[in-house]
Amino acid sequence: MDGEATSAAARRVWAVGALCRAVADALEARFNPVAVRGEISGFSRASSGHCYFSLKDAQGQIRCAMFRRAAGLLEFAPRDGELVELTGRLGVYEPRGDLQLVVESMRRAGQGALFEQFLRLKAKLEAEGLFEAARKRALPLLPRGIGIVTSLGAAALHDVVTCLRRRAPHVPVVLAPAAVQGAQAAPDLAEALRSLYRLAESGTIDVILLVRGGGSIEDLWAFNDEQLARTIVTSPVPLVSGVGHETDFTIADFCADVRAPTPTAAAELAAQPRETWLAALGLMHERLREAAWRRIDRASQRLDQAAAHLGRPSARTAQQHLRIERQAQRLRSVLAARLKQGQEQLVQAQAALRAGLDRRLERTTRQCERIELRLQLLDPRLVLQRGYALLTDAASGHAITSVRQAHPGQAVRAALADGEVDLRVAPAAANRP
Repeated sequence: MDGEATSAAARRVWAVGALCRAVADALEARFNPVAVRGEISGFSRASSGHCYFSLKDAQGQIRCAMFRRAAGLLEFAPRDGELVELTGRLGVYEPRGDLQLVVESMRRAGQGALFEQFLRLKAKLEAEGLFEAARKRALPLLPRGIGIVTSLGAAALHDVVTCLRRRAPHVPVVLAPAAVQGAQAAPDLAEALRSLYRLAESGTIDVILLVRGGGSIEDLWAFNDEQLARTIVTSPVPLVSGVGHETDFTIADFCADVRAPTPTAAAELAAQPRETWLAALGLMHERLREAAWRRIDRASQRLDQAAAHLGRPSARTAQQHLRIERQAQRLRSVLAARLKQGQEQLVQAQAALRAGLDRRLERTTRQCERIELRLQLLDPRLVLQRGYALLTDAASGHAITSVRQAHPGQAVRAALADGEVDLRVAPAAANRP
């Protein structure tokens, strides 16, 4: 008993604050600086600019604080549920005695590895000469047709079509739809490009636009595919890459003949405004008319000078003068008729171009409507609207497809066309044959 009393008296009694500081010092010496990966939970940004959240995984979580200086360097807006990699210093928040990670930097998980893959592929293809400026071609001034590769439901498609209809409604547009995100996107994009290459070889289209809206490096990863890059460089016509925003760069941008900062910019590069060409044609028309009148005026002036040298013109001279005047009048009439004919041809050409565009747009609209109808027919909600229901086990969420999966008193959930109903299996209803 005396030994135990001596041991208890010798045991150190910590003050709370001192113990917190000692633990913080131990963590500092053992772990810092530290890098950790997990899922964001409860993210909030205070009016001071500081950010507070928890980082968690299946086994645990830790509270985090990211002060304004570090938060101001973020290149994205963190969201709950996002997987990130953090670097910082582990410590103890002494007022509450909580373990806390003071975050110094944050990035999306996997972004670093993807960027390294991007750099390796870029270096490889650059060494093979796929990015050489000498192999890149200028865009045609007056394309006979424009091909577009993008997703059928993408906002980029709407932006590009709207721009082309405004700037060059007379130019036919051919759409080759493809997925622009996901594991199947790169093969889909390559196949869509090859389908347009066949049209280009037949003279239907003279330029191709490969476009997609902005996103993270993961969203745009399909455009960093090696096989897609090699497909791009085999294009028989100039190809414009308009992928992401102005700050986004992909391997497709380096392989394309022209890189546009946005999908809309790609459309603007491919099609000069119709008004520009009509204005140029009008200017040429005016110059031709003025040149013709100047030529007539010079001929008349030479005739007047010749008449002055002769003094009193003889009857022969008077006849020559009259004949020249008649020829000048006929020339004026012919010129006026030719100019009128040219104006009529221009009007007819504009009408033909407009009619051709309307027909092309109508065909494209019908194609889109057929595709939309097919997608609607595949919608499982149509089945539910006919009176059917989808039964699932309320606890596990697994679908119930046989009476053998139901037992008395079991809680089930029925999905109907306009909502869900929670049910319970009656004793007499279970295990019916």
